[in-house]
Amino acid sequence: MKFITKSFSELSTTELYKILQLRSEVFVVEQDCVYQDIDFKDQKSLHILGKKEDKLIAYTRIFKPGDYFEFASIGRVVVVAEERKYGYGHDLMKASIKAVKEHFKVDKITISAQKYLKKFYESHQFIQVGEEYLEDGIPHIRMDRK
Repeated sequence: MKFITKSFSELSTTELYKILQLRSEVFVVEQDCVYQDIDFKDQKSLHILGKKEDKLIAYTRIFKPGDYFEFASIGRVVVVAEERKYGYGHDLMKASIKAVKEHFKVDKITISAQKYLKKFYESHQFIQVGEEYLEDGIPHIRMDRK
């Protein structure tokens, strides 16, 4: 898989459409969660696109410190359902952590993780901070990577 990092203004309309389609497919349809995905935060973030044979199959967006949380952050972590069995989620997180370090020159990262993915994020050196909370009706936990 090839990872590309782009600012909002560098995204083509086709790329943006594919990103929004993937996020909607997973976060709205698959997880049966009605929420406002288009939140005007995409313009502030850098977008990590994971492509396989020129098809978008993985995606995150990253924020510099202060734009979302006190620390840099990674969000909207998503992999196409039929591609998850190949471990691309791990590749995506490694690429996103690397992008945070390269673009923002920091190591501390905060995520708002769906609780059921706690062990996945722990495998990338994130630790739970605080108590569980509901975000859009789904149990989440704050996790930090120092």
